[in-house]
Amino acid sequence: MSSGIPKPPSVTIAHRRDAGAPIRKVSTSRYLPLAATVTLFIAISVLGSVMYTGFFSLQVFLNLLIDNAFLIVVAVGETFVILSGGIDLSVGSVIALTTMVSAALVEKAGWHPLIVIPLVLAMGTAFGTLMGWLIARFRLQPFIVTLAGMFLARGLCYLISIDSISITDPWYAAVSQIRIPVTSGASLSLGAVIALVVLAGAVFVAHYTPFGRTIYAVGGNPHSALLMGLPVNAATIGAYALSGFCSALGGVLFTFYMLSGYGLHAMGLELDAIASVVIGGTLLTGGVGYVIGTLFGVLLLGIIQTLISFDGSLSSWWTKIAVGALLLVFCLSQRAFGDRSAAKR
Repeated sequence: MSSGIPKPPSVTIAHRRDAGAPIRKVSTSRYLPLAATVTLFIAISVLGSVMYTGFFSLQVFLNLLIDNAFLIVVAVGETFVILSGGIDLSVGSVIALTTMVSAALVEKAGWHPLIVIPLVLAMGTAFGTLMGWLIARFRLQPFIVTLAGMFLARGLCYLISIDSISITDPWYAAVSQIRIPVTSGASLSLGAVIALVVLAGAVFVAHYTPFGRTIYAVGGNPHSALLMGLPVNAATIGAYALSGFCSALGGVLFTFYMLSGYGLHAMGLELDAIASVVIGGTLLTGGVGYVIGTLFGVLLLGIIQTLISFDGSLSSWWTKIAVGALLLVFCLSQRAFGDRSAAKR
C-alpha cells in the first residue's frame, strides 16, 4: 500500500483513542494532588477565619482573584507548556516587555490603547511561537531556549527605557476602575473576569479538543505520540505560542493593575507561575495535570500572602518560604506517587 493512500477509519479511530488515553487513564488516579491543593486551600481559609476577624468574607476571596488575575492567565499558559513536557522561563520578561511597549506607544507615540493591545498580544504570541519552533525544529532544550527568551525580552525593555513610564491615558485609568458586582457588597475587577474566562477556555481546550489531547499525549510519551501519527511538533509550537499569548495578555492585565511600564516589572514571576502549576497538581515531567488545579495553585499562594498580611507582624518573605516548602513537598509527593504507579504497572 502506498503512503499516499489514506489510512482506514479504524486506524484513525485508534489514533484518536490513544491520544485521549492519557486523560482517561489518569483521570481517576491523579486527582490526589489536586485534592490535596484544594484541601490545603480550604484549611488555610478556615485557619484564617478562626484567627482574624473579617478574613472569612466573599470580598477577601474575590480579592485573591483581583490581585492575582495576571498570574492566573500566565500560569494557564505555563500549564500547557509543562503538560507538553516543556517549561517556559520567559513569561515574566514577556509581561515586562508588554508593559513597556504598551506604555511607550500610548504615552510617547500617542497610539490608542485599542490599537496597542492587539499589537502586544500578537507580539507575545509571535515570541512564544518562535521559541516553540526553535525547540521543535532543532530539538533544543526548552530550559535553554526560554532562558534565552527571558534575557532577550528583559533586555528589550531597557532598550525602550531604563526608567519607569507612567501611563496617564484616561482610557487605561477608566478600565482599571471597572468593577463587576457579584453581590451587594462584593465585586470583581474586569481583569479578574478576563482571567476566569481564559481559565474556562483553557479547561475546554485541554480536555475537549484534539489539541489538548495531543498535548497530554506528547507530554506523556513524545515518541509514542509520534508513532501514533500525532502532530508532535505542531503541538509543541502551539503550546509555546499559547504561553506567549497568555504572557502578553497577563502583561496587559498587569499594565491595568500598575498603570505603568517598567523593565523590572514581574521579576521572578515565572517562578510563581511554575510553582502554581506544580502545586496545582501538574507533573513537571508532563502528561498529567489539570488546568483547574493551576487556579487553586495560584489561590493557595495568594491566600498565604493574605494570611501574612492579616497577621501584620510577619515579613512578606515568609510567603516565599512557605511557597518553597510547599513546592518541595509537592515535588516529593509527585515523585513518590509516580514511583508507586510505575510499580503497579
